[in-house]
Amino acid sequence: MTLHPSQEGLPAQQRGVHKFGGSSLSDAPGFQRVADIIRSEAPADALIVVSASGKTTNRLIELLNLFDSGDSAAATTLEGIYSYQQALITSTLAEPLGHPLQAALDADINTIAYVLESQRLDEHQRNFIQAFGELWSSRLLSALLCSQDLPAVAIDARDFLRVSGSPVQVDDDRSRQLLTELLARYPEQRLVVTGFIASDEQGRTRLLGRNGSDFSATLLGALADSSHTTIWSDVAGVFSADPRRVSEAQLLSRLSLAEASELARLGSSVLHHRTLGPVVESRQQLLLRSSYHPGDGQTRILRHDPRDPGARIVTSVDDTVLIEMSISDRYQERVNALTQWLTHRELVPLACKRRPERKLWQIAYTPEQAQQAFSLLRDHQPAGGFEDLQQREGFSLVALVGKGVTSQPEQCLHFYHALNEQPLEFIQPAKNGLSLVSVVRKMVLEPLLQRLHNSLFSRPKRIGLILFGRGNIGQAWLKLYQAQQAHLEQQLNVQLTLFGAFNSQGGVLSSEGLSAEQVLHDFQPEPVQWPNWLEEIAEHGFDQLVALDFTASAELVRYYPALVAQRIHLIVANKLAGAAPQNQYVPLKQSLIEHDVQFLGNATVGAGLPVQSSIKQLQHSGEAVREISGIFSGTLSWLFQHFDGSQPFSELVLQAWQQGLTEPDPREDLNGQDVQRKLVILAREAGFDLDPDEVRVQNLVPESLMAIDKDTFFERLSELDAPMAEQLLKAQQAGAKLRHIARFNTTLGEAEVGLATVASDHAFAHVRPGDNIYAIETTHYRQNPLVIQGPGAGRAVTAGAMQADLWQLLASL
Repeated sequence: MTLHPSQEGLPAQQRGVHKFGGSSLSDAPGFQRVADIIRSEAPADALIVVSASGKTTNRLIELLNLFDSGDSAAATTLEGIYSYQQALITSTLAEPLGHPLQAALDADINTIAYVLESQRLDEHQRNFIQAFGELWSSRLLSALLCSQDLPAVAIDARDFLRVSGSPVQVDDDRSRQLLTELLARYPEQRLVVTGFIASDEQGRTRLLGRNGSDFSATLLGALADSSHTTIWSDVAGVFSADPRRVSEAQLLSRLSLAEASELARLGSSVLHHRTLGPVVESRQQLLLRSSYHPGDGQTRILRHDPRDPGARIVTSVDDTVLIEMSISDRYQERVNALTQWLTHRELVPLACKRRPERKLWQIAYTPEQAQQAFSLLRDHQPAGGFEDLQQREGFSLVALVGKGVTSQPEQCLHFYHALNEQPLEFIQPAKNGLSLVSVVRKMVLEPLLQRLHNSLFSRPKRIGLILFGRGNIGQAWLKLYQAQQAHLEQQLNVQLTLFGAFNSQGGVLSSEGLSAEQVLHDFQPEPVQWPNWLEEIAEHGFDQLVALDFTASAELVRYYPALVAQRIHLIVANKLAGAAPQNQYVPLKQSLIEHDVQFLGNATVGAGLPVQSSIKQLQHSGEAVREISGIFSGTLSWLFQHFDGSQPFSELVLQAWQQGLTEPDPREDLNGQDVQRKLVILAREAGFDLDPDEVRVQNLVPESLMAIDKDTFFERLSELDAPMAEQLLKAQQAGAKLRHIARFNTTLGEAEVGLATVASDHAFAHVRPGDNIYAIETTHYRQNPLVIQGPGAGRAVTAGAMQADLWQLLASL
């Protein structure tokens, strides 16, 4: 059996790209943080893209400017660059590992000095000098990874990334061909690739411009057909506002690609529009995370639109320049032509205002873009059909971003009302409905941003809940929900409605809401036609919909893909989906990601015990899971804690059945399949592609007793006694205990469920009858595994686990 580790929430066996910016690589602790992230997040075939360390690129540009002006300080600046890079090497790598890098750095500094002294520099020579920052980062990080048993090789992007033209256009076919050859040359090695730089067919260095390394990362992801690209920086992702200015700003775990593109167009420091281009044109997912605090969450950029339209972000640009021009004739035609002309030159304005009654067109830019746009427009003025071109400084931009924000009357009213009290120049709704943009005279923006954020994001989200399964656990949850609904709504700023309830006889849907009391004591289900029912729920008016599956129904699981396609979140106690064969499980996981739907199943293993969450937290802390083992069945725990030879095994089975400790047919416990499912679920939680048929399962029921009806089985129950007594005797003769154990060893690739002997002093030997116990061995929890023990079944604890998952889901929406 071959097991493949998989990235959390992503299909396994697909190459990923990880990009680290200059702030993440500014000092030796930063390099080590990055190495730790790569160890835990980037498999052996990962592609790593790096920026120049700290402010190295700025220092190189300063060096070039000083050289151009003939300033003698250029030599001092070059010495400062050298000292900084030398200190990075000596503080990051132990002796003598840094010697080759030190020699290469010496040669590079000599090369720079030679180029500067030899001639007046053209554009390509200037690019050549600026490219050293990324080269130094790539070499140092790859050397550090190799020193920590993480095979890596430094790659100069100019070896494969071919570009031409101005602005730079990538030759996709040639670049992909060269990259494919490069990847074949270095199998099972992490490639640490320089960002920001490329080359043309003449071998001359070309730069990819502002945020070039982010662009390099998504471009590399597209060329390598990667499943995902993660951009690591000093922030955890996109927030509902700048958290430095709005204290209540929340990290957005998901953002549509359209919203991300609009945010980038409006000058976001987190995203740049060129970074998103390769994402649009490929299948890769884009994730934004913090290298300083990897556990602080992330923003995932999704390809589909959010279910609930409206503003999601309040954004601003402090320093904005207005360019104005007069257009006396053919106003609309000329404005449209100028818009296309600017777009072709990658100078899309932050905002535009058409004022045909005044024959005036206003466009807003950042100061850097305004300088370039104004220069080009001045040259284009005779052909462009406009006059009186001028720049006006001293403005700021404030905008709302979100799919369909311009069609939300309440949000528009709040925005217009707040801005009308400010020194407003104009408000412009985006034609695509993705933003509502205002330009104001420069002012202190914090009070306005705070007010907008508070007014727009204080409305509770309307959440609809659908209950499947009105049995013991479902009823226990209904009572818990009834007791905690008000607390949930208050703490999480949501409005909860029990939209539907279903059992095996049928169900009820009510947009006005069902009371828990009604479902508990006056439930009158109607027959259900599933296709019709799915059409009916598609018309629901909630912001989000959550289905809670308390059943063990295979039929319901077959409808999970349809529920996911309707963007209905799933909280399940049903093990069948989580333990389904890979050819069913992987498409479901991919669909969950594609449709931005959450699937929580902490109730599937250990009921309320924090087993899955502990595995996840261990992984987040950099631990590699080596083995998961334990007693996973409350029924089998009870049976073997009592089975000491004083009474036949069949009598214990009958007692357990009479006490309601087994399934209605005890063979469903004794055949080991339920434990098998739990083991598969935990293995997948640990990041491994374990298929159910790869688990060796010992069925405690002979085949002759499996093929008969339940009543006959009970009549012949005593046929279990002899083989079980023989197993018990062997254990007792060895001074051991007989237990039913599940075990998954990731190193050996072995998974098994069945009877095993354990030493009398082993933790598995002293479990309370009916309890579960889970032992998790990891890199550091090896000699002394992490042990989780407690009741692993029961209506109350399982209902509590479902409620805990509901809390977690609501908190993330």
